Amino acid sequence: MSVSLNKQEKCLRRFRWQILIAMVGVASVTGAAFADPGYVVTVKRLGMPLAARIAEKAVEVCQGRGYNVSAVVVDRAGDPQVVMRGTQANRFTIQIATDKARSVILSGVDSSVFRRNREDIRMEMDHVDGILVLDGGVRIDSAGTSIGALGVSGAPGGDKDEACARAAVEAYVGRLDLP
Repeated sequence: MSVSLNKQEKCLRRFRWQILIAMVGVASVTGAAFADPGYVVTVKRLGMPLAARIAEKAVEVCQGRGYNVSAVVVDRAGDPQVVMRGTQANRFTIQIATDKARSVILSGVDSSVFRRNREDIRMEMDHVDGILVLDGGVRIDSAGTSIGALGVSGAPGGDKDEACARAAVEAYVGRLDLP
């Protein structure tokens, strides 16, 4: 009698495991089928090697024009990803370049466009911590999606900062316009 009971127990255990496995399988399939696609979001991000090349290119372009600048690449959230200060650029250029790039993230357009379009609130915006509404910040896009911004500071005028920033981003457009 004890032998047949052991066989019954083994069969019952095996059956329980099979039911458990089947339940887990059904739960994973139905969970995936009914998952809200808004629960997880996939975003494009600028890789650090390319961000470093863009910042370095901006400093090189400005140095070639006789300007000592800093270049800062921020990610799509406005957090600094790469900070590059030219050898002769003063330390304050880092903060100014960062704040110019962040104004691009805030507005979604180059900082010079933001400045021109919102001259009515420029003074107020300059009091927002981490934002400066000055020329010298440009968008970094990939296939039409903003993935960051580049801010440059130190040239004698924001228009010159922006020209260096634009030249740097345009130098890598082929690597950025990926689907």
